[in-house]
Amino acid sequence: MTDRYDAGMKVRRAVLGDAHVDRATASETEFDSAFQTLITEAAWGTVWASDAISRRERSMITLALLAATKNFAEIPMHIRATANTGATRQDVIEVFQHVAIYAGVPAANHAIALAKQTYAEMEEEQS
Repeated sequence: MTDRYDAGMKVRRAVLGDAHVDRATASETEFDSAFQTLITEAAWGTVWASDAISRRERSMITLALLAATKNFAEIPMHIRATANTGATRQDVIEVFQHVAIYAGVPAANHAIALAKQTYAEMEEEQS
């Protein structure tokens, strides 16, 4: 593997947590191996590894982009990541309010519902 892959895996684990990354890598097959390498090197080893902005800010940007582009499947994963990035619940609701104005109320409404559900699950897991 490359240095970028190694850096990406380190950041990916720091942001998403070992359990999530372990599940993702355990389910990796020959079919999606190249894709997994791509996202680890590009998303995690390049974008998320940059120190130009904070992980909190990256978390907020990511949530806004996911909601605005209606890529809802990854919102719960990135809500969970806020526990590691420092983005607060107040940050998240502010992000989704921006989404409502600039990308549409239905997208923001769905993202908020997913965030509420994910936060409730996280609280339950803490109990």
